Amino acid sequence: MQIPLDLARTLAAVIDGGTFDAAAAELRVTPSAVSQRVKQLEQRLGRVLVVRSKPVRATEAGAAVVRLARQLALLEHDALAAFGGDDAASARPATVPLAVNADSLATWFLPALARIAEAHAVVFDLHRDDQDFTAGLLESGAVMGAVTSQATPVAGCLVRPLGVMRYTAVATPAWVARWCPGGADAAALAAAPRVDFDRRDDLQGEYLRLVGADVADPPRHFVPASNDFATAIKLGLGWGLLPGFQSDAELADGRLVALGGPPVDVPLHWQQWNLGSPLLDAIADGLIRDARRALEPSARPVTG
Repeated sequence: MQIPLDLARTLAAVIDGGTFDAAAAELRVTPSAVSQRVKQLEQRLGRVLVVRSKPVRATEAGAAVVRLARQLALLEHDALAAFGGDDAASARPATVPLAVNADSLATWFLPALARIAEAHAVVFDLHRDDQDFTAGLLESGAVMGAVTSQATPVAGCLVRPLGVMRYTAVATPAWVARWCPGGADAAALAAAPRVDFDRRDDLQGEYLRLVGADVADPPRHFVPASNDFATAIKLGLGWGLLPGFQSDAELADGRLVALGGPPVDVPLHWQQWNLGSPLLDAIADGLIRDARRALEPSARPVTG
């Protein structure tokens, strides 16, 4: 059984675009031609590859084909780049989808990508998610590399440590005076409003467990953007955990106060497909170099 590359690329275009019409526009063919190609591939493999919803999504078998299409596209780009010359095929930038957590995206990640893009013909398709969930995007084939808290390699991937993002529990003095007049102890924090990034964010819950507070049903604000999350805390909506880059200046001048208790350290890792791709390796090297400057040192050396 073989998977024709043109059909696999068509399926990837459908998943990326979310509709058959979007894939048709990308591939410059008719929607009917796209549908026929996907059906042909499904018949050849004997598997349903696309759930025809809005937007469409890949089945488990479809995700494997999409991953193959992206891997082959990256390796093809590396091969054409190795030929040199000024032809359009070798000069066309490769599209590399990556997953990253919000706090990395707001700090060291984008400057690193800018330096990489200056040296290589590449454009980036970024997927933002919590560091506990970005590895799932690697497994599904949606991205080629990810900043993740998962130290165990995803199947078919390499993993290298980046460093540690250190968080401190903070609030405004006015918030502390209102909600924790006797001190930010476990009992006070269990009843006081906090700010969470989204409903999957358990960072504040982890801190509460560390200080022995009840985390069953806290009053919570949800602010799903890194800078806005920090702003919400600085405006006194609630307490929350901030990395140093978002809190050091305000802690120094008294606009924020630390609530005490231990910092929460989140080790971050870089995982990427194990392809032997010079471009993907160059991206990894650039990201790791900048992460090591921006983050707390990792407990173990970089490997891989």
